[in-house]
Amino acid sequence: MICDNLGINEKGHLTFAGRDTVELAEKYGTPAYIMDEEKIREKCRIYKKAMAEYFGGESFPLFASKSLCFKQIYRIMKEEGMGIDVVSPGELYTAASAGFPLENAYFHGNNKTGNDIAYAMDNSIGYFVCDNCDELYAIDRHAKKRGIKQKILLRLTPGIDPHTHAKISTGKVDSKFGTAIETGQADELVKLALSLENIELRGYHCHIGSQIFEYKPFSDAAKIMIDFIAKVKNEQGYEAHTLNIGGGMGVRYVESDPEIDYATNIKSLSEIIKAECAANDVNMPQILMEPGRSIVADAGMTLYTVGAKKEIPGFKNYVSIDGGMPDNPRYALYQSEYTVCVANRMNEKADYECTIAGRCCESGDLIQEGVKIPEPQRDDVLAVLTTGAYNYAMSSNYNAIAKPPVIMLTKDGEYVAVKRESFEDMTACQM
Repeated sequence: MICDNLGINEKGHLTFAGRDTVELAEKYGTPAYIMDEEKIREKCRIYKKAMAEYFGGESFPLFASKSLCFKQIYRIMKEEGMGIDVVSPGELYTAASAGFPLENAYFHGNNKTGNDIAYAMDNSIGYFVCDNCDELYAIDRHAKKRGIKQKILLRLTPGIDPHTHAKISTGKVDSKFGTAIETGQADELVKLALSLENIELRGYHCHIGSQIFEYKPFSDAAKIMIDFIAKVKNEQGYEAHTLNIGGGMGVRYVESDPEIDYATNIKSLSEIIKAECAANDVNMPQILMEPGRSIVADAGMTLYTVGAKKEIPGFKNYVSIDGGMPDNPRYALYQSEYTVCVANRMNEKADYECTIAGRCCESGDLIQEGVKIPEPQRDDVLAVLTTGAYNYAMSSNYNAIAKPPVIMLTKDGEYVAVKRESFEDMTACQM
């Protein structure tokens, strides 16, 4: 099994967080997102403990909201003492409506509108992670109107290629995100930030990409950022208090993916940062990280019901399910790999090669190609594993298909965190 919260019970059914997934499918219907709340909390605690121990007490993780956003997630993050990053006023609103303290929120985005900035300030956002000069001027104007001095980090691009999928690589010089260090533009951005009356520059941010299994890109980025802190200190007399090194550590979607020990990675990264600080004669900054996928991905799975089966001799076999790209667009976007199981027949031989197809009127509506599972029959329960990140968050109503519910499993029971969308919900804003 790719994760320790999976198992097989005496009925030959797939279990998740100790629960029979076939029974869950019968109780809540399909498609349905199933989440293991204890796994989410466990991952939060791993990050918090390791960061405090190896980086120092001021350092802590921020949950990356873009990976999974609904009210209960923010309640969990508040209870676990996590910060959050948000990338839209909608994420900010969701967090606020769940009672999350927004002084512990960091607002990202490469194009924050005037309304976004005003809304965030009016809701007492803790920090903006500022992307460019235009945004700096806008934040300064809005802060002046409100008579405040707004705390910010500057998002910089360290010029690192982490060898991940191009669409989730964000740290290269030509990225749409941030301001490049190697072109000299980052130095100018720092000068501008320090010159603006209504801005308090607290430090820097970088993020090199997602689903990265290699350790070296993170250590290379950290060295570049510490070197930049030293350069600015020497040339401009400003020493950063905070360094946010982003997120991006990979998770296991399939057996061939390596396992990552997040605490060990954090320890190793701390040793590199401390050594680099000592070599450059700068103080150890407060370190922030932004795990998202690695907090929630393997805490989730999606359950479907098998429908039609189509066999094309000499070509391929299709197995259709009652969901698809509206509830998981990642295969269509990135050709993302997933582990697929027939949840009610886990002890049978997986020797039927097929493509898992969604129900949309779209040839690209696929969940996975060339997978081997026991030959499924209509009404079997199909489980797609490790869907806690970027599934619900990226879901849509394409083909006017209503969104699935989110069911949270706990050690004491289960509850509905997001109800199944109705047709009335889906058309509520339509006139």
